[in-house]
Amino acid sequence: MKIDRIELTQIHIPLVHFFETSFNRTYNRTIVLVRVFSEGEVGYGEVTAGETPFYSHETGDTAWIIIKKFIAPLVLHRDMEHPREVSPLFQPIRGHNMAKAAIETAIWDLWSRLNDQPLHAVIGGKLEQIECGVSIGIQESVPALLKKIETEIEAGYRRIKIKIKPGWDVEVVREVRKRFPKIPLMGDANSAYSLADVNVFKRLDDYDLMMVEQPLHWNDLLDHAELQRQIRTPICLDESIHDVEDARKAIGIGACKIINMKLGRVGGYSEARKIHDLAQSRGVPVWCGGMLESGIGRAHNIALSTLENFKLPGDVSASKRYWNQDIIDPEVEVNPQGRITVPSGVGLGYQPVWERVEKLSDRKESLT
Repeated sequence: MKIDRIELTQIHIPLVHFFETSFNRTYNRTIVLVRVFSEGEVGYGEVTAGETPFYSHETGDTAWIIIKKFIAPLVLHRDMEHPREVSPLFQPIRGHNMAKAAIETAIWDLWSRLNDQPLHAVIGGKLEQIECGVSIGIQESVPALLKKIETEIEAGYRRIKIKIKPGWDVEVVREVRKRFPKIPLMGDANSAYSLADVNVFKRLDDYDLMMVEQPLHWNDLLDHAELQRQIRTPICLDESIHDVEDARKAIGIGACKIINMKLGRVGGYSEARKIHDLAQSRGVPVWCGGMLESGIGRAHNIALSTLENFKLPGDVSASKRYWNQDIIDPEVEVNPQGRITVPSGVGLGYQPVWERVEKLSDRKESLT
């Protein structure tokens, strides 16, 4: 396999409903899509970085530059027998995992298409259906949040995640639990707290949460370990885990009992598989987080979620929750039991509709 050309395309697509976390509110997504070309076939990837450097230091703009100047030259016109060869090529580049992942995942998709195989099978996936949870952003009011949760439960979702932040935490969770005493529930803080807030999490222990996700600093392991020693609720790490070494250290010191896996955050399938295997060997479950992806990124998340240690419902929900019209065919659907059936077609199993992409695009560049 030899990559002949890489194409970058930027699209703008409005969300059906704004999505608010502890650090910002998003109404529209600006997404960089990647196509890699070889032997008459095309593989698809997505830069999952946000528009702002709040979740990560990366944005779509930074990824565009890094891909163009540093990543593309490493893979263009290079003979490769397998996508496993891609990740080691990127090791000299520090950070920029989302830029790396966009190219690496696209090459995995390309290779699976060239070999007439489903991507999930190529990466070692076993599951034929994946269980879906839903992530609900901070709402205008508690009644609005309760109504949103009710809608998602009626749609079949098997786990509810709500965003929390100082001033929108214990009392909100209490009201959710009062209304929905039995639903699998978790809270995601996106690094909004410090150890000084330990009493908040001790109070949250009363509400039988599946986990509290990334409560403390985005690049911290030690304070998370100290917090976990003081609370019963399992801590799940997201932003703190960038590679298998982070995962090894976090598990080793007791900083988390669960890991959120995101392809972009860890740099692609090769590193994700290493983290998956390590966590599985240590008895630590993983699940797939979301980054408000288009259908291309969502399809990659589905493939990732077929690995056998993805034991908890992920943030891999239906296209219609986010977009009036997605850019893939068919769009991602969740059945009434809260599951997605893994597609059996080659590659991603979903076909990007490039005519829709072109209508949403305002920037394009071909790298040869």
